Amino acid sequence: MKIHPTESERHVLTVTVDNEAGILAKIAGLFTARGYNIDSLTVADISEDHAVSRITIVTNGPPPVIDQIMAQLDRLVPVHKVIDLTEAGPHVERELALVKVRGTGAARGEAQRIADAAGARVIDTTEESFVFELTETSDRIDSFVSQMREHGLVEAARSGVVGMMRGTEGA
Repeated sequence: MKIHPTESERHVLTVTVDNEAGILAKIAGLFTARGYNIDSLTVADISEDHAVSRITIVTNGPPPVIDQIMAQLDRLVPVHKVIDLTEAGPHVERELALVKVRGTGAARGEAQRIADAAGARVIDTTEESFVFELTETSDRIDSFVSQMREHGLVEAARSGVVGMMRGTEGA
């Protein structure tokens, strides 16, 4: 299916940058100044000497806007590389969620059954609550959180998306 140039589509961008103060603010400022939305943002040091970080940004927009975002990111001085994983080919994406659910008796058992079916692990438990950990795609986490709303959801915390290309090549 071909997307019309004005239709919005989801893109996962990875940006390799020098690990220096202010770079995240510059990138966020670039998005803010141009009215682009960031749906998910993660940052982590990726080098042994702590000199390089990888920023993963999930955003939406028509192809010309995504191309413009990538070009503007690439022009920032501490940026080494910008890759649109969505366009680059087969890739994997994951997000981590911590989900706290309150429940006793049958409700507790049902929450545990749903968590088991989703592949979530119990990382904390009290007599009246669980904290589940789930590493999955964003859609599957959305589904899990939605199911838990019906079974005593107290709160959910999510890490944001991380992703990388499949195969032997590195970014």
